Amino acid sequence: MIEIPSDLHRDVVPLAFLLGTWEGAGVHDFPGSEKCNFGQEIVFRHDGRPFLEFRSRTWVLDEQGEKVRALETEHAFWRVTSNQHGTSGEREIEVSSVRDDGTVEIWYGKLHDGKPQIDLATDAVARIEGAAPYSGGKRLYGLVKDELLWVGEKAAPEVPLRPYMSAQLKKVLNPAQLISDINDLPDDGIAFFR
Repeated sequence: MIEIPSDLHRDVVPLAFLLGTWEGAGVHDFPGSEKCNFGQEIVFRHDGRPFLEFRSRTWVLDEQGEKVRALETEHAFWRVTSNQHGTSGEREIEVSSVRDDGTVEIWYGKLHDGKPQIDLATDAVARIEGAAPYSGGKRLYGLVKDELLWVGEKAAPEVPLRPYMSAQLKKVLNPAQLISDINDLPDDGIAFFR
């Protein structure tokens, strides 16, 4: 069940399925960089304005699944725009993001009608001199059986567009909501066990 917060700006209600903290693991593999398994935390939050704030942190995992070191951090803002250029039933998405390696990206894409799936592609990429070569990418996000799945494709001047990262994430339960749910049980939940 997708809950829509009462203070969520109406423009981003179609993105409500993304709200919350998501954690899981994935695979990273791109020529010229380390092939590894990684852990990830993604947070989608809102403050009442017409966008969602996105924060992603990833870290390299060892064979036992323990954190070894940071891999990549990204901060972005997701907006739903008008449907004037999309096909009927699809909403357009704009994302502006910055990554810790000095890369700034503008993404455009669509939210599919009737299913929680978002396709994005870069429209513009800028990077500082020390950032790894990168010329564009695509991403697909989808909610499947209450899990957030995503795959990223990347291109560089010497490497054609190809998948390079993907992950499977589960929503992290909010302890404050759990306490609220317990308080709603009769006799503070004790009656359930009698």
